[in-house]
Amino acid sequence: MRFPRLFSLSLLLAFGIIAQAQTKELHIAAAADLQPVLPTLAQAYEHATGTKIVASFGSTATLTQQLLNGDPQDVFLAADFVHPEQLVAANLTVEHSPVPYAKGVLVLWARKDSPVQPLTLDALTDPRVQKIAVANDQHAPYGVAATKVLAALHLTDKVASKLVVAENIAQTAQFAESGNAQVGLISLTIASSPHFREIGTYVRFPNVYPAIRQCGVTLKASKNQSAAQDFLRWLTSKDVQENLQKMGLDPAE
Repeated sequence: MRFPRLFSLSLLLAFGIIAQAQTKELHIAAAADLQPVLPTLAQAYEHATGTKIVASFGSTATLTQQLLNGDPQDVFLAADFVHPEQLVAANLTVEHSPVPYAKGVLVLWARKDSPVQPLTLDALTDPRVQKIAVANDQHAPYGVAATKVLAALHLTDKVASKLVVAENIAQTAQFAESGNAQVGLISLTIASSPHFREIGTYVRFPNVYPAIRQCGVTLKASKNQSAAQDFLRWLTSKDVQENLQKMGLDPAE
């Protein structure tokens, strides 16, 4: 996937990246839904600035706890607002409020060889579906969204016995991919990745769940604060935001 407009000289000059970037490496703690997305963004950013992104992925809640315990990272890209706000409240961030960088999208995904193809939301109550993979709503914002979706569609009680709970959204997708669950409520970032498009199909849920406001912060403990802030400004720039939908995210605004 290419971003032809990401590398414009005017954009780089506007952020002062060419003149100011001194670090060659940034460490980013990133929500699991970004696993298919961040490598593409990192490649674009490194091409534009010479700065390499080193990412660590996990559930937003788990990463937050690690950061509260002193995990040395430069940037935190969460899948919600609440958890980075905890870091702000703990006075661990440069920003006084989390920076929105995208909105997440929840979808229902199933393998192409599933008996419930062609896939519709009716698959959730289809008797041929014995297991439904969801992320843990105590750890993963997409798990919270899944819980809200099922409640809004009046399906909570009907599917409760079918739910297989994963630690994060990447593991949720693995359950559905492996066949341990016949369908999964996963992120569009994963569902629209080349591999998951090749082996499965997805349908979007209606907008019956609270917006998944994905936000980022710069850590005060970072030795590369200026470069970390440059990255967040780049991520929220118009050129990048206009390309997010190609990767399964909606723009922040």
